[in-house]
Amino acid sequence: MSAAARSSAQVIWRPHPGPQTRLLACPTFEALFGGARGGGKTGGMIGDFGAHVGRHPQHAIGLMLRRERTQLRETIEEAARIYEPLGAKWRDKDSMYEWASGARIHYGYADNDRDVEVYQGWNLTRVYIEELGNFPRWAPIAKLFATLRSAHGVPCRFRATANPGGSGHQHVKLRYIAPAPLGYKILKESIRNPLNDQQIIRERVYIPSKVSDNPSLSDEYVANLVLSGAGSPALVRAWLEGDWDAIEGAFFDGWSTAKHVVTPFEIPPHWTRFRAIDWGTARPFSIGWYAVASDDTRLAGGQVIPRGALIRYREWYGARLGADGTPMPNEGCRLLANEVAQRTASMSQGETIEYTVIDPATFANTGGQTIAEAFAVNGVPCLRADNTRVAQAGAMSGWNNVRQRLAGHDDRPMLYVFDTCAHLIRTLPAMQHDRDRAEDIDTDSEDHAVDELRYACASRPWLGQPPKTEAPLRHVGNETLENLFRMSGR
Repeated sequence: MSAAARSSAQVIWRPHPGPQTRLLACPTFEALFGGARGGGKTGGMIGDFGAHVGRHPQHAIGLMLRRERTQLRETIEEAARIYEPLGAKWRDKDSMYEWASGARIHYGYADNDRDVEVYQGWNLTRVYIEELGNFPRWAPIAKLFATLRSAHGVPCRFRATANPGGSGHQHVKLRYIAPAPLGYKILKESIRNPLNDQQIIRERVYIPSKVSDNPSLSDEYVANLVLSGAGSPALVRAWLEGDWDAIEGAFFDGWSTAKHVVTPFEIPPHWTRFRAIDWGTARPFSIGWYAVASDDTRLAGGQVIPRGALIRYREWYGARLGADGTPMPNEGCRLLANEVAQRTASMSQGETIEYTVIDPATFANTGGQTIAEAFAVNGVPCLRADNTRVAQAGAMSGWNNVRQRLAGHDDRPMLYVFDTCAHLIRTLPAMQHDRDRAEDIDTDSEDHAVDELRYACASRPWLGQPPKTEAPLRHVGNETLENLFRMSGR
């Protein structure tokens, strides 16, 4: 193209300075882009594939997925404004944009794990996941990595966008945000190829994008978010700043790390101890050890644990470990019940455990030994836990039991957690309301430790204490009953 032609060429799309520009130049295999609403996430994904087509016009093959089909409409409409002026044609039958050169990008949705299996065997050079936090599990997303391969030597990449919140908040935060909250730090994962014993290094990075990084949004847009009442202060902060610690719709809004998390201390031997278990194989299991405070107890830092409070002093969380040794959120380690029971008994040696409550589903007999029986014969006899989640006909619900203990009395909680119980501390604050049943938790989220906590609290219900006040004297007219009795000679 001549200099004159280049000067007169129409610019279809140009990345915003900052995060979008960095996304298009990003060399890592994985990249998470976004964090805030209005940060130009979708435009960045669309523009990234457009640039990819420019570099590999014949062999660029992409896939863009969202959780729900209806969410794709806006993405496809935005892609039309960029791809069609570049010569791409929409193929409705195949739900894809295709270029005359052979490059193409498919659009689809994955409401569940089975939807992802459709793409097994595909050869892709780019996979884009829009709103990764809406996918409750990482495992089906990870399966798509096997589709990233090219017989023509095209560099293959995985790109995703996400906002704080959603049922997949935990796996997104743990994989991309927690290791480098400020972003732009390249994280490396190393494994050995079992076929040739060569070391393989995979790199991933978090590229944060805020509203302020999108110059196409006006001050009016920001004002609408802040002043319209469209969301809570936590939600607005998450929208504007991409704050992954600001969770909209937190189910346990009474949780406070400062109040409820304590440094481990020696549990007095006369305190009652018990266990609670939420069973899982494909999903994690959670086992918690609890003590009941028999006396008001002052800790070294001056904090007082009231008599009757529960202390969760130990946990075992059965999550699968990744290649780097860190737990995979919401992925079970698939241990057999006998193995789990034997280790649970071993971890409790030297302690007097009064009882253990377990998910009632473990008593179901589908042929052969039940899960509960496997625990019993291996030294962990169990009682059926109260599995009530939501109140019925005025009864105290399981979740209200938890909330009541979190609230406590006179600013003193009736539930405490040792800071070594990392998985309950990680997952409880992120629990959100179910979209269709506000009084319950979103069961697509990583709720195993909080389910186990619910069983524990239901086994020791605490209804709260009325405030201590002096009983007022009853009055009749302007006289007290005491004076009336005195006047009557009684």
